[in-house]
Parts: sequence; structure tokens; C-alpha cells
Amino acid sequence: MGLSVAVTAVAICLCFGTTIGSEVARYDNYRVYEVIPSSTNQLNLLKDLEGSSDSLIFLKSGDQVGTKFNVVVAPHKLADFTEALLNEGIHARLLERNMQKSIDEEKQRMVSKRAGSSFDFNDYYELEDIHAWLDKLANQYDQVELLEGGHSYENRSIKGVKVSYKSGNPGVFIEGGIHAREWISPATVAYILNELLTSTDPKVRNIAENYDWYMFPSVNPDGYVYTHKKDRLWRKTRTPYSGGCFGADPNRNWDFHWAEQGTSNKCVSDTYGGPHPFSEVETKTLSQFIASLKGKIQAYISFHSYSQLLLFPYGHTHEHTPNHSDLNEIANATIKSLAKRYGTYYTFGNTFDAIYPASGASMDWAYGTLDVKISYTYELRPGQESWDGFVLPPKQIIPTGEETLDSLVTLLEESNSRGYFKN
Repeated sequence: MGLSVAVTAVAICLCFGTTIGSEVARYDNYRVYEVIPSSTNQLNLLKDLEGSSDSLIFLKSGDQVGTKFNVVVAPHKLADFTEALLNEGIHARLLERNMQKSIDEEKQRMVSKRAGSSFDFNDYYELEDIHAWLDKLANQYDQVELLEGGHSYENRSIKGVKVSYKSGNPGVFIEGGIHAREWISPATVAYILNELLTSTDPKVRNIAENYDWYMFPSVNPDGYVYTHKKDRLWRKTRTPYSGGCFGADPNRNWDFHWAEQGTSNKCVSDTYGGPHPFSEVETKTLSQFIASLKGKIQAYISFHSYSQLLLFPYGHTHEHTPNHSDLNEIANATIKSLAKRYGTYYTFGNTFDAIYPASGASMDWAYGTLDVKISYTYELRPGQESWDGFVLPPKQIIPTGEETLDSLVTLLEESNSRGYFKN
């Protein structure tokens, strides 16, 4: 779901002789501030600022007094932003003076890594590399079947695979990359997929061979390509809307209590839910594919970043699901399992209470519309203390994948023991 709820600013660097198509968003001298509201008035001011300007990017936000907001501020907006905080008595702590620095370092490393490299889990990969790797797996393993879960506005495939070792298995649907800039999400899905095929660990082999896996590393392909080519901090789809605005939040666009909570009706906002449910071709076509699997899927897992949270329905209301107690107990066991390998600490809960109100999410739709009662969202590394979580160093890809797979084993074991996967 991603802990960011604002517009992605575009600071275009224009150079003589360049064409419009070659322009890339830059964040030179964009500052990052940590702000913690201590009163309702202060909280309301920050919520009002979200989506109010394309020069403020809320990397992290909350819905309660005392929660951290991490805000990227354009140079020309510094005076207005700091004065608005001062007038309300809000203290802001400067975390970074130049957001572009970490983006440049990441890009340079990826360029250096590319020469002659094969697909591994020591760096992040572009969409075409991920798709080529999925094609390779389908050719290499009899258990792997290529799937097309839908397509994007720019007509890219929402490509995935089914992994099945025998008929009659309960199904697990895994979705990654619905928010474009959360690169650790597709990387983690790919890591888990690779382990399901190659691991010799008995517990991994057990879940690999006794479930059917529907795995989609990047379900927002246009947005993911855009983060690599144009704007590293892009979150949404790339559907053009009026006024030169692009995209809707694909995790606020599903037709389950759409636009009721935690969703903006302004296209400029990163949490714009779209003009109507399933307005985005990505969510519409993917939902149709998933609906075709109704009865075959018993678990739905969505990977996001960041903040180290394990969430379950609902996001639109504080009211609990009928199986809230089970979901809570399973989550508790899951995060304990995740922490064993590296001591990575997660918290958990239903979305509305654990993070903030947010309706129209894929996880809630799977639960409420398709009756998939084991439905979870991971907010992966790093923790809430970080401000640059979308630019997670690639050395953390494998550790993130390892601990997440550990936890996924437990999640399925705990769910199975409660009778959720009986055929």
C-alpha cells in the first residue's frame, strides 16, 4: 500500500537541444523533513497540505496525532512550507538536503551492474528483464506456466506465472509492484518465486509443492517503467486525465467500498482513487483474471513498502472482519517467524487501525468480493524510522526475501491449521 499519500513532484531538468520525450524528473536540492503533529490542529494542517501542491511529496504520513510525516519539499516551496508549520507551532526536523543524491547513487550502481550481468537478486531490474526471466522459467521448468493477468494503459502485459506441482492444490495469489516506486516489492516476489522452484529446505518444498502459486511481480507495469525511465518517485498508473494530470492510485481503485476512506478525489494526489472503481485498465483486467480463479484461490498476498507492517482487512472501516481473531493470531505468529532470522521487527493489525483508513485496496476486494478469507498486505523493509525507504539498498533484497519467505511458510501453516485450505 505504501506509506505515502501525496503527489509526486516533477522537477524537470531542461538542457539545450533535448526533446520533450527525453526529459527526466529530478529532485536536486529537494529537502526531506520529519514532522510529528502534537495536536489535532497540527494534524489537520498536514492533511490539508497533502495533495495541495505538486511541490510537496509525502513519503510517509499517518492519521493520528503523534504519527510521523516524512515530506519532500521542492526548493521553491521551502519558504511557504516552513512558514505554514511555524504558524501552527509545528517543529520540523531536516533529514536530507538533497533527495537526488540517493537516486543518483542508485542509478549509477545499476548502470555499472548491468554490463554482462545475469538475472540475480543482488540488484533491482527493469520490467523487460523481469518478464524475460519469467519466460526463461517457463521454458526451464515443467511446473511453470506463463500467465497474462491483464494489460496496462500503454498496452504492457501484466505478466505472471503459475507454479503447480500437482492438481488439486489450494491456490495462493501473490501480487507485487502495484505502487510503482516500491521496487523491493517486485524483487521480493521474484525471490520467493525462485525459492519455490530451487530451494531444498523441507518447509519451503512443502509449501511449494502443496499449493498452486499465481505470482505477478509487477501489476502496475507502466508505472514501474516510468520509475526507471522518468521519475523514481512515481507511484500511480499512467492513465492521462484532464488538466495534464496522469494516473490513479491502483490500490485505491478496486470496487470494494471504493472512495469511502483515505482516498483523494483530486487527480493530482498520489491517492487519487480514479473517476470510478476499476477506471484503470490495470485493475479492471487484473480483477477479471483473478475473478476467473474464484474458488481456486484461498490466500491473497500483496507486497508493498515500506514500514515493516503486516496488514489485513478492513481498510474502509474500524469494524472487524468476521474472522478478525484468526487473522490477528495468524499475523502475530507470522511476524514472530519473520523476526527469527535477522531480528526484523514488524507490527500488525487491520489496515484501518494499524496504519490509516484506506478503501478500494486489492486485498480488501479479494476478501470482500471473492471471499478469500486469508488476505494480507506486507509493508516490507525498511522500518518506520527510515525516510528513504523507496530507495532501499539492493544488499537488502536477499535478506528481505529470506525473512519474508520464512514468514510466508508460517502464515500458510497457521492458516491451514485453522481449516482455511480444506478442499
